[in-house]
Amino acid sequence: MIGVVAILKVQPDKSADFEKVFLDLQNRVKANEPGCLMYQLTKSKTEAGTYKVLELYASEDALKAHGSSDYFKAAGAAMGPFMAGRPEIEYLDAVE
Repeated sequence: MIGVVAILKVQPDKSADFEKVFLDLQNRVKANEPGCLMYQLTKSKTEAGTYKVLELYASEDALKAHGSSDYFKAAGAAMGPFMAGRPEIEYLDAVE
């Protein structure tokens, strides 16, 4: 399994717009990617405008399928105007 933590910084006045786009993406991922075991948007309680996406994939192929999906690419483009910087992505190996 492969874990991913994506840290997303959003402009303070754009949070609602960002959440709408991201939650649509989250629903599409959950409906269409059986290899994605977890895909959950979370919001920091201590840092305004900071979101973290908790992701868990069954395999490298599942992770690649996620990143290459049309809806992922479209959501990335739609979220661009709301962002306050580039995403920070950390890849993790599951300990089993």
